[in-house]
Amino acid sequence: KEDIEVTLLPAGHCPGSVMFLFEGENGIVLYTGDFRLAKGEAARMELLHSGTRVKDIQSVYLDTTFCDPKFYHIPSREECLNGILELVRSWTSLTRYHVVWLNCKAAYGYEYLFINLSEELGIKVHVNKLDMFRNMPEILYHVTTDRHTQIHACRHPRDDDCFRGNRLPCGMTCQNGTPLHIISIKPSTMWFGERIK
Repeated sequence: KEDIEVTLLPAGHCPGSVMFLFEGENGIVLYTGDFRLAKGEAARMELLHSGTRVKDIQSVYLDTTFCDPKFYHIPSREECLNGILELVRSWTSLTRYHVVWLNCKAAYGYEYLFINLSEELGIKVHVNKLDMFRNMPEILYHVTTDRHTQIHACRHPRDDDCFRGNRLPCGMTCQNGTPLHIISIKPSTMWFGERIK
């Protein structure tokens, strides 16, 4: 028998995501799962340190989608946000009928984007339901179920089919009889490794 201490560390991936730090007689192991940490964030994790130095971790298990050479450089979260902000600001400022659809493939993990777009542009993000955000009160002010907004993150089982018909997944095609001009942004790291070449 061996006593093992297990510490959960924030993974920075989606709300509630964690990395596991296992400590026992045979050493220390870090299991990451999917994670997203910017430079310097690990240095601020007190539980990774013993006194003034980093704990002596013998093994790190990177169980992550992006453990592949083609993803050696992924832009920082801030770089991505600034690019999206510039695009969304320039599009939505044309007319109130210029709308952005954030084609989010997962239910969680985009909260940082929604909050920052809403704060910077003063536009709430349309989502299908608020239920999944009930335990994240910091985002509730930034999302809405009101379809009459210029930023949408609503979802439909066949999102791409909807978009091709110049229709948002929530069914919106126009406001006050005026057709919407829709652009789609797919906030995903998946395509980045393919296109960096």
